[in-house]
Amino acid sequence: MDRRINAFQSLLDIIDKLRKECPWDKKQTLESLRYLTIEETYELSDAILEQNLEEIKKELGDIMLHLVFYAKIGQEKNAFDIADVLEGINEKLIRRHPHIFGDVIAQDEKTVKDNWEKIKLTEGRKSVLSGVPKSLPAMVKAYRMQEKASGVGFDWENTAQVWTKVEEEMQELKTELSNGAQKDRVEDEFGDLLFALINYARFIGVNPDDALEHTNKKFIRRFTYLEEEAKKMNKPMHTMTLGEMEAIWQESKKTDR
Repeated sequence: MDRRINAFQSLLDIIDKLRKECPWDKKQTLESLRYLTIEETYELSDAILEQNLEEIKKELGDIMLHLVFYAKIGQEKNAFDIADVLEGINEKLIRRHPHIFGDVIAQDEKTVKDNWEKIKLTEGRKSVLSGVPKSLPAMVKAYRMQEKASGVGFDWENTAQVWTKVEEEMQELKTELSNGAQKDRVEDEFGDLLFALINYARFIGVNPDDALEHTNKKFIRRFTYLEEEAKKMNKPMHTMTLGEMEAIWQESKKTDR
């Protein structure tokens, strides 16, 4: 038997046994697993950003455990089992790839993505945007909404137009700030600017969430370097001048390179 099938069958058997005999596993519900699944997903995300293949393998295992666990609970409720889950995704993949399993022609990635969104609408979706989870982080949600709208033709024609929109939103924010606008007006314009920047990132082939997380990690490295150097100098950071901290910050950039 295929090694992959053997391994998957072993996982199913282990979950069956744990569900019967382990006090912790017996207590779990769809709701109790939810927050743990979210945590595991973020751990996988961290491993991917760090390009740590060994950790990616481990985190995929954790997520696979959760998927099988949910299916087991579904089976106990006589709602669905793992076979239903797998048959469902198999059927959907075939249906949404007519350029592979049918006679549709799609020679580039954009056509494939556009077809995907159009097919969704034939499956009973009331809106192109209805497939975007409400609980997604705001930046990821904006990016996915823009992608989905683009899939049905609602998009800018070129990158220059998008950058013009970014500049327009920047100016509107500056205007509100210079006019002493209320917080809600400033917040509204700031949100518009972020939305336009996320759209621009999409046009230049950058995932904005990945880009920001890489910058977050870079800031952590450099700030940690600053803290360590301050300790070596026996100077609490709150007693240092901004000039002193900036000099060390510039040194940290060299170590990053």
